[in-house]
Amino acid sequence: MNRASDLLMAVSIGADLNKNKIIEQAVEAMEELFKLAIMGEPLWQHNGNGGMETLNGFQYLREFGSFDATMEQIMRMVEVGEPQCFLSYECNCNFDQDVPSSFSKLNFEPLNIETSRETAFVEMNPMNIVQLLMDTKQGGTTFYSIVSRTTLLGVILENVDGSYNGVLQVMSAEFHQCTPLIPARQSYFARYCKKHTNGTWGVVDVSLENLFPYPQVQFRRRPSGCVIQEVGNRGSKVTWIEHVEVDNKSLHPLFHPIGSSGFAFSAKRWIATINRHCQWLTTSMARTAPTTDGVLIPQEGRGSLLKLAEKMTKNFFNNINSCSENVWSGLPQNFAAQDVRLRYGNILKVPGKPSGNIVIFTTSIQIPVPMEVLFDFLRHERTRNRWDLLSNQRHVRELVYVSNGENPGNRVSIMQVNSSPNKIEILYLQESYTDETGSYIVYAPMDIMAMSKILNGGNPKFVSILPSGFSIMPDKAPGQGDGAVGSILTLAFQSVDRLSNKEYMPPSTLKIIDAILSTTVASIKDAMLFGIR
Repeated sequence: MNRASDLLMAVSIGADLNKNKIIEQAVEAMEELFKLAIMGEPLWQHNGNGGMETLNGFQYLREFGSFDATMEQIMRMVEVGEPQCFLSYECNCNFDQDVPSSFSKLNFEPLNIETSRETAFVEMNPMNIVQLLMDTKQGGTTFYSIVSRTTLLGVILENVDGSYNGVLQVMSAEFHQCTPLIPARQSYFARYCKKHTNGTWGVVDVSLENLFPYPQVQFRRRPSGCVIQEVGNRGSKVTWIEHVEVDNKSLHPLFHPIGSSGFAFSAKRWIATINRHCQWLTTSMARTAPTTDGVLIPQEGRGSLLKLAEKMTKNFFNNINSCSENVWSGLPQNFAAQDVRLRYGNILKVPGKPSGNIVIFTTSIQIPVPMEVLFDFLRHERTRNRWDLLSNQRHVRELVYVSNGENPGNRVSIMQVNSSPNKIEILYLQESYTDETGSYIVYAPMDIMAMSKILNGGNPKFVSILPSGFSIMPDKAPGQGDGAVGSILTLAFQSVDRLSNKEYMPPSTLKIIDAILSTTVASIKDAMLFGIR
């Protein structure tokens, strides 16, 4: 999705006729969102996919059958019980009840349908949640693990009193997972915010591709978003709904089970991200941070450390996703590491040192161990020297940590690597975080002088940092298929290479990349599969 398309859309929505169509579609979408939020069984059912609620397809058709012409055709086919000719279709909706025997073989839509609903308590008042969703700048700092790029193309309806009640925006966005092997989901959509009479807020997205046809549409957002109710003075009950159509033909086979189940881009993930943001705010406002010896660091240094960790993690997610701005290529097939993706980042400029090109390389593997086991192994200082080439056979110590939430693994740490008791060789800044939708461990080597400045309150904007790390997803949704749920591990590394450019990468660089990935993967697999942990 290029900038010219954004410009064309921005011009098109200015016409009065188009404005009226967008308003009408947004109002209908808000009505549907509230119905989907309050209705229970049989419309919504638990199907075992990680506790997700998913739509019962036939009940949805009965309730919202006039959504489009395709839905009406399906309804007629179901009522008559006779097959009709359509295009291809696959979805995570529950169509188990009263299904004609020939129905499962029918093909009637080129895009797969994914649905999910999640309800949870969030320690944030409704107005602040609304602001996160309606303010693209705030959303970019909160949802960077989900949204690659958000562009506000125009405002159709405004509120004169400055609130978001009744505001209707047109946006473009790309939604991603933390790997280049899952294609980013690109869409134009209207985002409508409305406060209802009982003080409940709704924020709904609905795609505009039916009003403004776009070649080769691969993703559409049916009415999706959240309903927010105030609970007490500080919290909110948030019901998030994801209802989308997506082309999964380009999905890598490794990610097909978790992708086709709807779990990878589920409502549960959006709620988890908001809760992580709330935890981060609480952590940022706390006033103490212990070290392993119980020593405290200054409040100014603590704040700088957290800001630098946030910058590092955000860069990591931006660097390794599949958005349109990240152009990936593959490693030649004669190398040992498989399914490797390479790309160039921005030129790194460090004061006093010659600049060089950043090379980013990543691969994903399946490991048959639970996500939490793999997460603890990779994040913990006592096992780091079992997989980190730079820490091999060295003593690793967690010098400083700042906890983020109740899970002890969710923390920002400074790792100290010693080759001897009195010689510090490497300092790492590391952030680790896990929830039921996924985990990540992001780290970057730090110069001792730079780290000293940060711990004394220095500005993290002036610190150059090259994040590497891991993203962990379940290899299938909990309850999906037979057998235990394992993990999909994505490894991503960055290095500065002054010999490479966008047109040419020397064989020596390719060999180094292959060696780093192959050795690291082998070390992690040996530890997980043979119990060395």
